[in-house]
Amino acid sequence: MALWGPEPSPIDPFGLSERPGDVATMRVIIREDPQTASEYIAEYIISRIKTYSPTESQPFVLGLPTGSSPEIIYKILVQRHRAGEISFKNVVTFNMDEYVGLPRDHPESYHSFMYKHFFSHVDIPPQNINILDGTAPDLTAECASFEARIARVGGIELFLGGVGPDGHIAFNEPGSSLNSRTRVKTLAYDTILANSRFFDNDITKVPRMAMTVGIQTIMDSREVVIVATGAHKAFAIQKGLEDGVNHMWTLSALQLHQHPLVVCDRDATLELKVKTVRYFEGIEQAGTDARTQGPALVYRPRTYVPAPLPAKRPSPRQQPTPDGTPQKVPMDLRINTELQRSMEEDELTPDSMSSRMIDSAVGGLDSTLKNDLVLDRMGARMAAH
Repeated sequence: MALWGPEPSPIDPFGLSERPGDVATMRVIIREDPQTASEYIAEYIISRIKTYSPTESQPFVLGLPTGSSPEIIYKILVQRHRAGEISFKNVVTFNMDEYVGLPRDHPESYHSFMYKHFFSHVDIPPQNINILDGTAPDLTAECASFEARIARVGGIELFLGGVGPDGHIAFNEPGSSLNSRTRVKTLAYDTILANSRFFDNDITKVPRMAMTVGIQTIMDSREVVIVATGAHKAFAIQKGLEDGVNHMWTLSALQLHQHPLVVCDRDATLELKVKTVRYFEGIEQAGTDARTQGPALVYRPRTYVPAPLPAKRPSPRQQPTPDGTPQKVPMDLRINTELQRSMEEDELTPDSMSSRMIDSAVGGLDSTLKNDLVLDRMGARMAAH
């Protein structure tokens, strides 16, 4: 596989300008630990957003995961936002997945996770947030609607994801179709067993199904960035990078993507061949950042239709949906977004998110999130996205 691309320059440090003749490549960045790997990705995302220069009519569309892998990334992005270095006002987000049957105010729902760790701390408009509704009366229609919303904003510019120990991305368990779209997926027993620790170690409380974007949904993104940290991800990284494309290791599908970037820590490379590790390290040692490898990212015009704001509040018995959201939330809504003190000296405090929450994605979070949520309960789950 050819590994070359445009040379970095002061005005184009990430190699995003066009260069005829570029070919697909697997770009790999290796850092010593999860912190430095996360710092790299956060800086990369910030650079991509700034280079794109999003506007209200042409937003930057970002795919996001949950789990332990992105927690540090989110914290860094929040810190940079608080420092005034990046705004998410013109960013539209799509989350990878959500449990089926788990209400959005459940402490283990991915709605709760995202608002706790990211959305409540930045200036993203609530109507720009898209998360699958695991309690929708028609799950098939909800999945179709999610795909339609992605198409309406012109596709995803950058999809950030994690990888499970068995090589799955999102909830695309081993054996998933590489041509799949957003759908309901039955979770593997290993995933259910691993996730039981987030549900009082009671396996009967763990949802058996989840809604997830498909492999083809991810592959249609302009760029895919994967974070993998820890020795328990090493075998998956080896299968995804060194072996062939295999639906039993859905990460391997990225070998066919035009702009894949894998960022991992040292422990996650333990199963890779020594020459593989040395090769990717040699790229940087030679003065060529691996981010500049491969074909250039060409910014094409998008067809973007802003999500309409609801005209009226749904009835109390009506389940809020992305197309029927309450105009505002009760004034006493408060979200507990307290993060571990060990990660920074001062606590992150939600800015004005409570006054901006007009989207149903946060409906009902008050009663749950005002209780103390433990930061790493979702962190070690097997399906790290």
